[in-house]
Amino acid sequence: MSADNPLQRSSRWLHLPLFVLGLIFLFPLAWLAASSLQPREQVGRIPPQWLPRMHYLEEDGRSIRVTPPESVGSDQLLVEPQAGPDSGRRILVSVASYQNGSITQSVQVADVVERRTFPAELIQAVPSEFVYVREWQISKYGQTQPRQFYVAPEAISISIEPVLGNYTEAIRALTAGEASKRLPIGELLSRTRWPWTEPEAIGTDITFLTYLSNTLVVAILGVLGTVISSSLVAYGLARVRWKGREALFTVILATMMIPFPVLMVPLYGVFRTLGWIGTLMPLWVPAWFAGAFNIFLLRQFFLTIPEDLTDAARIDGCSEFAIYWRIMLPLAKPALAVVALFHFLFAWNDFLGPLIFLTEPDTFTMALGLQQYQSQHGGSEWHLLMAASLLLVLPIIVLFFFTQKTFIQGISTTGLKG
Repeated sequence: MSADNPLQRSSRWLHLPLFVLGLIFLFPLAWLAASSLQPREQVGRIPPQWLPRMHYLEEDGRSIRVTPPESVGSDQLLVEPQAGPDSGRRILVSVASYQNGSITQSVQVADVVERRTFPAELIQAVPSEFVYVREWQISKYGQTQPRQFYVAPEAISISIEPVLGNYTEAIRALTAGEASKRLPIGELLSRTRWPWTEPEAIGTDITFLTYLSNTLVVAILGVLGTVISSSLVAYGLARVRWKGREALFTVILATMMIPFPVLMVPLYGVFRTLGWIGTLMPLWVPAWFAGAFNIFLLRQFFLTIPEDLTDAARIDGCSEFAIYWRIMLPLAKPALAVVALFHFLFAWNDFLGPLIFLTEPDTFTMALGLQQYQSQHGGSEWHLLMAASLLLVLPIIVLFFFTQKTFIQGISTTGLKG
């Protein structure tokens, strides 16, 4: 076996920077996947933690999920005032402020701040080495108030597990006292639901699956319409000889220079007249009227197919539609795949169109529905936002991975006439 020549060895070294650059680009995707599996409290922690870290507190033989522990900082007392502004609540006070079963607090009366004494029950002493945790909730918009605990650090157990979703039913069972021990991971996952399928805390039944189904409807119908209509127009411009086709093709290309913001107001007026505002129809119906870029791409590909094939079909008595359907389309599969992939990516990621034409949350697509996980009720569910973003990105990566050969073939052969 002959040794590699210098050219082959140098080409291998040229691939090394590309490999390193690829790893750099994969890092944000890896962080997105890791953070989508983490609880809300862990996302954004510094230094970052890659694996999901769960904290549990044993209470009466039960494992209660709690937030990450925070240091108390100094010796304090946990008391429950019997009167005053904090009556019935458990609060931390300094050791010096609790004397003979009473605490002294500052109370504002009108415009004056006064120091008053209220009776209080001592619950426990909280030394400086203790930590503070709260009972973990599915959402910060939950109806119940989480309990607070002040415990020694060794009372907090840490478990790193491959979390696949929020421990919805498991946490509810622990809170309600229906479980007497920490559930094994297999049983725990069998009781969970994916966080993006959970109904929102505001009382609606709209979930991430609603956004996913709407997006698939828009993308699939749009892809079908784009492929059929654009290929028909491209065939007419490429193989059917008629007067004025070159001028019309020039006008079609000129429409590519018109940006979408210029058309937003006229389109909105048309769709409002048709009664389509608030439905998915404005997002997929226009795809059935072809697009300038797709017409150009397919026309250039049709020009690469030898005219002898279509001439022979005409001699045999084939109609123009039969030639288009039985000869041109099978040969144009790479170009059709490129057109379908381009429109699928556009429909999947389109945000401006749904923002303009959709009015009800049950019709939102994923790009618009993803915004619902951010800045809602004054805060963001970052773990849900990361999980939804991951599901938005993964199908595109998988689709391109399986269609990259056809995609590259369709791009490389378009415009080569032979």
